[in-house]
This record gives sequence, C-alpha cells and structure tokens, in this order.
Amino acid sequence: MTPYAELNIAELKALKEELLTRYGAFQEKKLTLDMTRGKPSLEQLDLAMDMLTGDISREYKTQSGLDCRNYGGLDGIKEAKELFARYMEVADDEIIVGDSASLKMMHDTIMGALVYGMVDSDQPWGKLPKVKFLCPSPGYDRHFSICQYLGIEMINVAMDANGPDMDSVEELVASDDAIKGMWCVPKYSNPTGITYSDEVIDRLASMQTRARDFTIFCDNAYTVHHLSDSHDSLKNLLTACKNGGNPERVFLYGSTSKISFAGAGVAMMAGSRKNIEFVLSKMQFQTIGPNKLNQLRHVLFFKTIAGIEDHMKKHAAILKPKFDAVRNVLDQELTGTGIAEWSSPNGGYFVSIDTLSGCARDVIKKAAAAGVKLTPAGATFPYGMDPDDRNIRIAPSFPSAADVHTAMELVVICIQLVSIDKLISGY
Repeated sequence: MTPYAELNIAELKALKEELLTRYGAFQEKKLTLDMTRGKPSLEQLDLAMDMLTGDISREYKTQSGLDCRNYGGLDGIKEAKELFARYMEVADDEIIVGDSASLKMMHDTIMGALVYGMVDSDQPWGKLPKVKFLCPSPGYDRHFSICQYLGIEMINVAMDANGPDMDSVEELVASDDAIKGMWCVPKYSNPTGITYSDEVIDRLASMQTRARDFTIFCDNAYTVHHLSDSHDSLKNLLTACKNGGNPERVFLYGSTSKISFAGAGVAMMAGSRKNIEFVLSKMQFQTIGPNKLNQLRHVLFFKTIAGIEDHMKKHAAILKPKFDAVRNVLDQELTGTGIAEWSSPNGGYFVSIDTLSGCARDVIKKAAAAGVKLTPAGATFPYGMDPDDRNIRIAPSFPSAADVHTAMELVVICIQLVSIDKLISGY
C-alpha cells in the first residue's frame, strides 16, 4: 500500500469520499459498543462460578481449623499467603493478602506515606512542600488518578519496547529529592503490552536516588495473563532490589480481579519483611481482618499456582480471538499507510494504537458518533493530557469477538478519515 503521505490531494480526497461512504454505513447500523475499559467478559466470570455454587461455597475452616467466619488474620489466612506468595514470587512472610481491590492497597500505601512516611522516611510525605511521582506513559489512568486526587505532581516518562526511558528516570531521581515514587506495570504493561527487560529491572533496582525513601509502586496486574503459549518473562523486581542493596525500594501489588471475579477477587501486596511489618503496624488500626471466607474459596478452587495457570488458559481461549480480531483489522486496513502504529502483545488486556500527532482525540470522537466508545483521549497520560494527542487504548475483552471486529472496522475508518484531513491541511 502506498503511504498516505505520498498521495497527492486528489488521491487523498477520492479516498476520503470512499471512506465517508463506509462511515455512513456504520452510522446507519446504530451501534452501541463499549471498549472503554478492560473488563472481563461474562464468559470469563463464569469460569470461576464453582467457587460460589459448589461444595467450596460451604467451606469455612482452613486446614488448621481456623474459622474464617470470625475476626482476625490481618495479613490473610496462611493458605492464601502460601498460594499467592508463589503467584507474586515472594516469600510467605513478604506478602499481605487482603480483600478484592489491589488499587485500594496502592491508594492506602500512598496515603499512609503522606501521613506517616515510608519505613525509611525522615518525615511524612504530606509535610513536604512538594511530592512528585514518575509516571511512565502511556500508562494506567487509575494510577495517575490516585496521584492527582492526592495532590502529587506527576512527571511523564517516555516508554519504549524495553520499558521506561531509564536514562531519563535515572537523571530525574538522582537530582530531585521531591521525587518520592514511581508507578510501573512491568509485565504486559497497560496499555502497550510490553514487558520490562532485565536491564530495566536491574537499573530500577540499583539506581542512585536523591530521596532515600524513593519507592516503586509495581502493579503486576497481568503476571499470568498470557494470550497464548508464547509467554513474556519478567525478572523479579523485589529480588533485584535486594541484590542492588535497596530491599525497601519496591512494593508489589496484584489481584485475581481478572482471574476469578473482577468485583470479588482477592488482592495482595508484597515487599521486604521490613516493609510488610511497617504496613501491618498501621493496618491494625484500619481493620480487624479481611474477608477470609473469600480467601478460603480461592485457595480451595485454585489449590496451587499450577491451578491458577491452568485456569488462565481458559481465559486465553476466550480472549485471544478478540485480540486477533483487533490485530487482523489493523494489519489488513492500515499496514503500509504510515498513519498508525500498534502493539501486538503476548498478554494483558489492551492493544495500544499510536496515530499521527494531533489525531487521537478526533478519532475517538468520530468513533463515538458512530456508536463505538473508546477510552477517552489522553487517559493513558498524567492529567489526561497526551502531549502528542496520538495514543488510543483498545480494550477488547468485554464484547464478543464479532463485535470487536465490527468496532475495529469502524475505528480504522475513523483513523483514516482524521489522518487524511490532517494530511490535506498540510498541503
């Protein structure tokens, strides 16, 4: 295909007329398709229903005889800690297993830092003139929302195929003691789907920081969320931090939100023993304990890490055709046009598209006008502002594969129409 930038105005206008006809046909269909968020589909949620309807649902005692209906167990039941320590690749005494939302754990950790500081802090972060976080972007909008809500200044750091731009990261943290934290989704990153390289992990773990209580908030949300037998591997960041002489530098977070039930899973956080003891010393004033019945149900249902991995193969069988639909349409319609680039992840929940600069917002608006809702433009950047107005996050998990294919046909038409207008305006 001839790159659109090499077409003359007459050719671009002729192509636009053809695309407008196709766009009009989609408008007549009166579509109502929503791909704004990475929600598990009903078929995925049904995979774990035996947890609620089978014999498991009537169990309430652990192997040791602990009655999960009662108070206690601040850091989770022993069996859940053992299972999810394997999932998080940490020791049994380096993990807290809680209720359903890892995002709440992240929020509470940062809120605690503002009120009390971190384990190595000289004073609470909230007493400082300014607190800053590094935000590799495009990234996860809910991470950025926490910072914005709590008044933490966000610094955008570019991402590439290996992870965040480490030259920039190292320069920033070495020169500014107000930079107290950094977000990362290191495996099948949201939304690009990349996995951090070993070199990036080692540099994050060992780099010199001006703030001695600098902390990485590592959301390993997609650690077993493969789409096929081709898996990305991720070096353990906690182990790397220990080896780099900074064992308290990182907190790891995870959950079963996209494994069992999105609204009723099990969440966990992990870190050095010193960090975990510090967090528990504050948690004792928040709660007497988590939902241990739910933790027990998850343990009895999955049994082992192998059980979780087998379960995730069922998820992959549902998800892969939807991701294939996204990639097939993009490959067929846009390859060679020079107006867009897109990711082809081995796992996770998203496909990332980069349009020509200044086009993403108009593409999303035009798609919505024809019945397909996408994640708002700019959402994958701090403050909702994509500096180049390029990135579009595609979340194909919830609709059917057929609906995903239909939605993507419209999306690529919108990308072409907006790109052509931009190219014509540049002549």
